[in-house]
Amino acid sequence: MAIFQSNVGLDCSVLVLNKHYMAVRIVGVRKAFSLLLRELAEVIACDEGYYANHNFESWCELSQLKRDFEPQDHDWISTVNFYIAAPRVIRLLFYDRLPRNEVRFNRRNIFARDKNRCQYCGKRFVTHELSLDHVVPRSIGGKATWENIVCACVACNTKKGGRTPEQARMTLVKKPLQPEHNPVVHVHLGHQRYRSWKQFLDHAYWSVELR
Repeated sequence: MAIFQSNVGLDCSVLVLNKHYMAVRIVGVRKAFSLLLRELAEVIACDEGYYANHNFESWCELSQLKRDFEPQDHDWISTVNFYIAAPRVIRLLFYDRLPRNEVRFNRRNIFARDKNRCQYCGKRFVTHELSLDHVVPRSIGGKATWENIVCACVACNTKKGGRTPEQARMTLVKKPLQPEHNPVVHVHLGHQRYRSWKQFLDHAYWSVELR
């Protein structure tokens, strides 16, 4: 069994398909290799619209060729004895359930929906400099829903206090709504390394479950 060393390739994400090639979730590359080594999944290698299926052994062999001829096109993971390319897509061999259609209401998806922008001043911040604000404060009946929670910077959140935007004379950048598609997937697709995901993510299956 391969023993992976610490390197950049281990930070990659992997799109997981069920056995019918429908996207069901996104996992880290460590989880993906765990599934491959237990023969519960296979790598789907995409190349200009065509794809090939590989088990762990054949993916290792293909990785050696890719390392020699196109090393710049992949993120690499070093083991004790060799390098292996981080897979972009894997397919579960025995899982045929359909993906979840509802976007989960959680902190990560709210930050992704608002693209790390304060919804009052419109400026973008790193995650730890943002908070979540109840548009209608809880003290007057505001609930924790997609339509009542937005990202807010510390300055705007402090200025607004326990008031509504109208009372604080502040304006929302846009009306908060529940996303129809998983916003985190849109973030991933903006990165060149995940371009191969697009052919598996038609509009019916954008709500992949994150684990």
